[in-house]
Amino acid sequence: MAVVYTLLVLFLAVFVAGFILLVMGAINFDFSNSEIPPGVNQPVKLRIIHIILISRAVVGKILENIGICSQVSFVRYIQGRKTLRVDPKLFIKDLWFEKVPVRIYQPKVPSASQRRGVMFFHGGGWVFGSLETHEKLCRSIARESESVVVSVGYRLAPEHKYPAAYEDCLNATIHFMKNIEHYGVDPARIIVCGDSAGGNLAAAVSQTLAGGSDLPKLRAQILIYPGLQAVDFNLPSYQQNQGVPLLIRKHAAFFALQYLNGDALHMQEVLEGSHIPPDMRLKYRKWVSPDNIPEKFKARGYKPHKPREFKAEVFEKVKRLCEPNLCPLLVEDAVVQQLPESFILTCEYDVLRDDGLLYKKRLEDNGVRVTWYHLEDGFHGVIGLYDYRGLSFPAGKRGLDRIVKFIKGL
Repeated sequence: MAVVYTLLVLFLAVFVAGFILLVMGAINFDFSNSEIPPGVNQPVKLRIIHIILISRAVVGKILENIGICSQVSFVRYIQGRKTLRVDPKLFIKDLWFEKVPVRIYQPKVPSASQRRGVMFFHGGGWVFGSLETHEKLCRSIARESESVVVSVGYRLAPEHKYPAAYEDCLNATIHFMKNIEHYGVDPARIIVCGDSAGGNLAAAVSQTLAGGSDLPKLRAQILIYPGLQAVDFNLPSYQQNQGVPLLIRKHAAFFALQYLNGDALHMQEVLEGSHIPPDMRLKYRKWVSPDNIPEKFKARGYKPHKPREFKAEVFEKVKRLCEPNLCPLLVEDAVVQQLPESFILTCEYDVLRDDGLLYKKRLEDNGVRVTWYHLEDGFHGVIGLYDYRGLSFPAGKRGLDRIVKFIKGL
């Protein structure tokens, strides 16, 4: 019996050691493909967060390989294990808008007039994120801006492909507009807001509702480092920040394809630019081009990129990437001209920086008022780290304060 016990202990020790070595090896590999620029404030904190995220993904992959659960399910489970205390300043309630789960945050303090209403769409690459992951951020926006915030728990990829997330956000927004009297919200002050993939969804919803006459007009859209196109993954920001956490270049394409098709096939062709026909590329060049980006943003090692030879078979698989409901930067000027006042936040060390800069130019060129705030020391995801235990970033708090200021000015 003692021999069996000893062998069992040895087996477990070897298994655990092998597991740790496997995780550390994967982390080291990811480190070799990532970088933290000197301009990022508190780089050690960002590296620690990066280690945590890589470790989570690696453990999830190991569990998937041995048949326990999928990597995506594991990461979502870990992300969702966040419980916050009761907020003394807010009423918080979970509801369903049609078939879409939402969480409503309403300030407890009485208001002499109707409040602003903020529809919030969380980020996470259309694959991750939930009502729980953005709970603290939504609470802060509701408290600080004294607004009613509705966080939308839209369906996620790869289980639910495009346009599921967009449809859920649109339907939830329309439901809110049609039942606005129940929430003490001024119908003339409804705002759509989102970060990253949520910024994409906010832009798409705003475009769909532009020009409509049977619903209240949106007062504003707030786009926090949004991903707005999948035509060109070689713009200056994609080159300069291709290995910068928390969103590296290849993952930007990976998430777009997961949302579109539920897989990441043809990711390399999309990164190289061989997925867009020459005539379409020429058409979109007036909207998606390094020429439309201020020169100061090209100084950090940008080299003009020539797309690889067009592959028609790839285009057939991913052609819906060119639909404005997935890539809002590609919508026609007639729609852009009808969009509401906009707030766009960009970060210098973010692959999606230029998506925001290009949309800013399109909006301004079409007469839309834009408030732009650029975090010189910011990186993708920094707003969510404004208050992250001992790993908070001042840039995140500065960005959040500007968002709140903009809301309070509406």
